[in-house]
Amino acid sequence: MRRAIIALFALVALVACGAPSPESPAAPARPQTPQPPFPYRAEDVTFPSGGITLAGTLTVPEGPGPFAAVLLITGSGPQDRDETLFDHKPFLLLADTITRAGLAVLRVDDRGVGGSGGNLDESTYDDLAADALAGVTFLKGRPEVDDARIGLFGHSEGGYLAPLVAQRAPRDVAFVAMMAGPAVSGSEVLELQNKLIYEQLGATPDQVEQQVGFIREHTRLMRAGEVETAHERARAHITEAVAALPADQRPDDAAIDAQARQLTSPYFASFLLYDPAQALAALSVPVLAFYGDKDVQVPATQSEPVLRTLLAPNPQATIRTFAGLNHLMQPAQTGGVTEYQTIETTIAPEVLDLVTTWSKERAT
Repeated sequence: MRRAIIALFALVALVACGAPSPESPAAPARPQTPQPPFPYRAEDVTFPSGGITLAGTLTVPEGPGPFAAVLLITGSGPQDRDETLFDHKPFLLLADTITRAGLAVLRVDDRGVGGSGGNLDESTYDDLAADALAGVTFLKGRPEVDDARIGLFGHSEGGYLAPLVAQRAPRDVAFVAMMAGPAVSGSEVLELQNKLIYEQLGATPDQVEQQVGFIREHTRLMRAGEVETAHERARAHITEAVAALPADQRPDDAAIDAQARQLTSPYFASFLLYDPAQALAALSVPVLAFYGDKDVQVPATQSEPVLRTLLAPNPQATIRTFAGLNHLMQPAQTGGVTEYQTIETTIAPEVLDLVTTWSKERAT
């Protein structure tokens, strides 16, 4: 399973509550994964961002263009350009859907993944926003692309980054789409996410309160710059959580320490302490934002009302919450993390219909 930043604490929850590993069953069929031949052109590309090189795939509709274009921005953790998870490839499916709607699409490997250089853990949101802007610059230099109609599509953490990039480079971003993008701070997302997941796994109220209390204390220490203290407490928390595992399944001290270091990395600190309110309120371009009401990673009940308030002055904002869908926009029973792999659908058809309709408006 990918190491998603907003799921790191959740994975500790799975162990602490005795839930089965989300990695064990064999992956079922993935009928929505696009298969060739495709009615568009695809090209593997590279481009610079600061001192590193990023790699991705550009898909372009057939015809002379120039076309509107969109850069896909992945969710948290080290993601490949397809945002692969349990053999689901949501960004491959979205790129196929949007390109068929008449837009060019660029999807990119994260830092340190696939063909991209750099180290994600040592990166901040400033670095990642610069990476996205480098992708926009690359698109502006392509003759097939209309440089006045380049937009961003962010999933989960990508929904943090897309408005941030638009705020920093308003003349370069013509529209923004957010799939399960948080509208509150990272620490607030983590608190509610963990509360819901722990309760879903049958944790006692004391276990829930202990976990939420740990997140609050971790946030306080990181905000105060007490990184080593935060690391030591995170290591102790993880050690306690895995103590219930059989000895031969317990991670060793080095693995526990490495996970604690991830929780105090520059990357995690950027997420934990980030508040998107200013960037969201600054959006004046067309915006599409949508959630699933069974999402336990970025709960719609937490973010959608806040987003509606922040985007109220923008007459070009469309906000929807889909019934019965999870964080990946799959039809779900519980919305739990362990359920993702058991669902054959990668993205619900009604979501793809919305994306297609909205994308065609950008294409014309």
